[in-house]
Amino acid sequence: MPDREPNPCAGQQAEPAPESSDRLELAETGEWKRVSPKYVVVEIVGTIVNAIVVCGGATLLWLLLDQTWAMWVGIVVLAVSIINLVFEPRRVRSIGYLLRADDLLFRRGILFQRFVAVPYGRMQLIDITRGPVARWLGLADLKFVTAAASAGVSIPGLAEADAESLRDRLVELAESRRAGL
Repeated sequence: MPDREPNPCAGQQAEPAPESSDRLELAETGEWKRVSPKYVVVEIVGTIVNAIVVCGGATLLWLLLDQTWAMWVGIVVLAVSIINLVFEPRRVRSIGYLLRADDLLFRRGILFQRFVAVPYGRMQLIDITRGPVARWLGLADLKFVTAAASAGVSIPGLAEADAESLRDRLVELAESRRAGL
């Protein structure tokens, strides 16, 4: 039997999986900034308007065209809207952002949490938008377009002055990071 060459991978141990202590400890990275508590009003108004439109359309279909299924759709939409209204304040409190050395960290969600890190050098466009209710309350949304367009991030419910100063700061950081590339 011919001698086999030793396999350089044989006998080597794989690197151990990172332990939980190697993970990013989000609570220790800095102080999270939250959106304005007034943003709850924007979300509640949006939920109510949506429920009125869908339930109104379903009611018209049910009464005028005798479509029984539309009644059930209206009932389901109304029930989901009421549940959504109950959880709106907690959902709004879960939204936050954190400016770190190299990126902006964004979080949202109660049951399904989302954490997004947006590197400053990848920011291509930073946009401020204001809906009618948000404008009435003095709030604005800050939206980012990055090199990976599918990973767009929006920080809703910022006070207008905070949104403008954060936009200016992020533009400054993005330009300095892109210049270093």
